[in-house]
Amino acid sequence: MRVTLSDIQALLRERILIIDGGMGTLVQSHQLSEDDFRGVRFADHPQPLKGNIDLLSITQPDIIRSIHASYLEAGADIIITNTFTASAISQEDYGLESLAYELNIAAARLAREAAAMADAQPKFVAGSMGPLNKSLSLSPVAGDASKRALTFDEAAAAYRDQVRGLLDGGADILLLETVFDTLNAKSALYAIAREFAARSVRIPVMVSGTIADMSGRTLSGQTPEAFWISVAHAPELLSVGLNCALGSAQMRPYVKELARVATANISLYPNAGLPNELGGYDETAEFMATELAAYAKAGWLNLAGGCCGTTPDHIRAIASAVRRHPPRVPPDVRRTLRLSGLDPLVFRPDLNFVNIGERTNVSGSRKFARLIRTNKYDEALSVARQQVEDGAQMIDVNMDDAMLDGERAMVRFLNLVASEPEIARVPIVIDSSKWSVLKAGLRCVQGKAVVNSISLKEGEACFRAHAEEARRFGALGLRSRPLPCP
Repeated sequence: MRVTLSDIQALLRERILIIDGGMGTLVQSHQLSEDDFRGVRFADHPQPLKGNIDLLSITQPDIIRSIHASYLEAGADIIITNTFTASAISQEDYGLESLAYELNIAAARLAREAAAMADAQPKFVAGSMGPLNKSLSLSPVAGDASKRALTFDEAAAAYRDQVRGLLDGGADILLLETVFDTLNAKSALYAIAREFAARSVRIPVMVSGTIADMSGRTLSGQTPEAFWISVAHAPELLSVGLNCALGSAQMRPYVKELARVATANISLYPNAGLPNELGGYDETAEFMATELAAYAKAGWLNLAGGCCGTTPDHIRAIASAVRRHPPRVPPDVRRTLRLSGLDPLVFRPDLNFVNIGERTNVSGSRKFARLIRTNKYDEALSVARQQVEDGAQMIDVNMDDAMLDGERAMVRFLNLVASEPEIARVPIVIDSSKWSVLKAGLRCVQGKAVVNSISLKEGEACFRAHAEEARRFGALGLRSRPLPCP
């Protein structure tokens, strides 16, 4: 029987649940060779495989199973599958992209076997879906900020393959972890929603971001609150949280902020400190346990564990330390509109009028239209920048012009906007009379955007189809002019 969101929610009302610790940390202790990684099956593979930890679920299953068992014995309630880089996109580095589904199903089955053998029950298996080694929000090409290493649809397809394997292998939870680019995470959430619908099966989903440095933002530039708003549409959302990057002490202001604003449960599983000059981690089990216990005492945690550098000793200490504190009670947050760019935009009672910059609309600005038609996108960006500097809290982007390829123009301009923090900090209104252009824009925006607009004039079925798709992209849809169904 599948675990449901309500099953785990019931436990989370009783106590803080414990997540396991680092997989790579314990794999490294085995000092495996290239031959160990290859096993018999991949002995003749043409590329080096040492370091492909996810492959060990096939070539060294006993090691992976024993690592899961050690964390369960230490008190973990949730063990994470060995699939952090088990997507086709990440496995391209090893020439094993065709193995993605098999890696995921094998790893989920190993974790499932270990969980079933644990003395204390229930134990849960969280299917790890890492951030990919390519970004949808950041350009890989110096000098051309509009370029991307992959498309939204390519990322979603790779993630959906992972979802299939994890579900077929018996995962109880899907875990998007170490999110450095929220648009990557949104492509994964899109894939999850699609696969849930195709199977008529739904299991809980956890989303965990990573703070890049002490600036308090993700690598793609979002604050913790903006990140939360951007992923709050996730189907069957169990928790939102933070992991990796920083040590337990450095996480304090960021987990505090998430705990203040998020209506979902909060998870935290930090590294054992920042990497030292030898690449190791210096936070002891006792130190981490003391830090996480303080966060639990403050009422900020529902799930706690460890990431890079942590061991069963860390998890045992954390479990013991947080056990004496009750779980966080999600805040009773006022229902209101929440949007995001790199920063949040919350429609509070004292917000007054919200200014939407309309000069990045080819139908409303002759200057902007001329710049786009003549391929002067850098100058067109200055129009958007000026609008934000003049007080626009959102910008409306419209490329509906007979002289333009609307989809291509929308994608290029929004990709360029993503590279300009002064502009990208505000939410985007994606404006078009063409559904294909709206969808093209939604594939480019990491924040929670507004779709302007979808219509009831073509009938309720068409309206619902567009509204549901907009939601899968994490956007707010406005109702207005007619849009023909595709």
